[in-house]
Amino acid sequence: QIIQSGKYEELLQAGTDFLSLVSAHHEAIEAMDIPSHSSEDSDSNQVLDQSLPHNPKSNASSSNIEILAKEVQEGPSGSNQKAIKEKKKAKRMRKKQLVQEEERVRGRVNMKVYWSYMAAAYKGMLIPLIIIAQSLFQFLQIASNWWMAWANPQTEGDQAKVSSAVLLIVFIALALGSSVFIFVRAVLVATFGLAAAQKLFLNMLRSVFRAPMSFFDSTPAGRLLNRVSIDQSVVDLDIPFRLGGFASTTIQLIGIVGVMTNVTWQVFLLIIPTGIACLWMQKYYMASSRELVRIVSIQKSPIIHLFGESIAGAATIRGFGQEKRFMKRNLYLLDCFARPFFCSIAAIEWLCLRMELLSTFVFAFCMILLVSFPHGTIDPSMAGLAVTYGLNLNARLSRWILSFCKLENKIISIERIYQYSQIPSEAPTFIEDAHPSSSWPENGTIEINNLKVRYGENLPTVLHGINCVFPGGKKIGIVGRTGSGKSTLIQALFRLIEPYAGQIIIDGIDISSIGLHDLRSRLSIIPQDPTLFEGTIRGNLDPLEEHTDQEVWQALDKSQLGDIVRAKDQKL
Repeated sequence: QIIQSGKYEELLQAGTDFLSLVSAHHEAIEAMDIPSHSSEDSDSNQVLDQSLPHNPKSNASSSNIEILAKEVQEGPSGSNQKAIKEKKKAKRMRKKQLVQEEERVRGRVNMKVYWSYMAAAYKGMLIPLIIIAQSLFQFLQIASNWWMAWANPQTEGDQAKVSSAVLLIVFIALALGSSVFIFVRAVLVATFGLAAAQKLFLNMLRSVFRAPMSFFDSTPAGRLLNRVSIDQSVVDLDIPFRLGGFASTTIQLIGIVGVMTNVTWQVFLLIIPTGIACLWMQKYYMASSRELVRIVSIQKSPIIHLFGESIAGAATIRGFGQEKRFMKRNLYLLDCFARPFFCSIAAIEWLCLRMELLSTFVFAFCMILLVSFPHGTIDPSMAGLAVTYGLNLNARLSRWILSFCKLENKIISIERIYQYSQIPSEAPTFIEDAHPSSSWPENGTIEINNLKVRYGENLPTVLHGINCVFPGGKKIGIVGRTGSGKSTLIQALFRLIEPYAGQIIIDGIDISSIGLHDLRSRLSIIPQDPTLFEGTIRGNLDPLEEHTDQEVWQALDKSQLGDIVRAKDQKL
């Protein structure tokens, strides 16, 4: 039965049963737990309730609508519980996934990251030398400007305080001293940056190489490439010079403020609240900028991963005619990267505008003080020196805040590299008290007792309590469908995957009780997919150089490859 019909606005204005249903719906929405919108929804519902007219003529079919309204009002509790259950279920499913979302640190960069970077190069001994060199350079710069302002005659009729020769000699000496110290600072910054970048990269490389295979199973190649290429590039080229620039700007700003307060000490009264305002704006800006930079860094990984996969599978993509699908995916990932990147640039412009306005206000205040002093109160040469440094203050103040903000944004790359330097390592390579004999394994008997294996803590079990014995000296074949656990058993033998229950015993020795090198060096495997490394044939056959050339030739002859290798110019 159709009770009412018409447009939405007309039905609301009629004030009949449809109005009751809409009002009940708004009350139901208000009862639901919607984060950060509950107050706005309740206010809008109150306004809507006041604006909607009420008509007493709608009693004909109000009983049916009241039943519906009651069902809608009682519904949110059930729907809300269902939504919560769905969220918990989705969270559990994400934990069971092999590839997890890329981790992201929130909040301020830990001071441990700063100390790890500064201590990476010569245990931080270059940092005080850089500060001393920059301080001496700034001191000599101020001294040279002060010397020229003091020694030169103020007007055409004044007598020079020193001769022209003395004026030039002192000025040249100060200029040469400044050049020497700024050169020393540049060399120290470059040396520090190179040593720190090498140390961080080697730590990350060592940690990745010692990571268990489960790490590579759950980490896409794009994440690794992002850190070892883009983040490492930032550490190599940006951070040391950002750090040196911040130290330089800080010392220059202190020198400028010192000169201006020496001439007009009243400026110091304005510098303190200005500094507080700058720090407040910097803190306000960094709260969003820091997270935007982290999101930008994370959004680069899927682009790199998709690019690598597209190149590797180009033939398959073209064969199935899926070029447009991959192009759309690439454009979507580029949009996901561009959105936070644009917001990051907009945030920088927001800060720059306010820094420029603030520094202009300080400079204007200083100029007003200089021109308002009575004649003869201030030496004109010193006033000119203060004006010169005041012009620099306009740029240095904003540059100081920006350099610190950009430095902290770039430090996030060190934070991401530091994360991969703390990857939990696999079992030790050697165990001093558990070296097997040089002849182990002699028979090759393998005993598997209640072996249970899974690829992750939250993932399902792959091997369910296997019990069997492989006699030594026998050729054993393991047959099964795809996904039955054949490769998993091989990985368990090499301890690429550690079992969470059971044990594997080879010739009476539990393989979990010895070092990984002792185990893997005694076992051999022929991989399904052969891998050739760049280099010589001998380097691929005997990378550890444990065999003679004669033994390598014998192996090639047994595999009927000896004549082919001998036909080549460089042989092995």
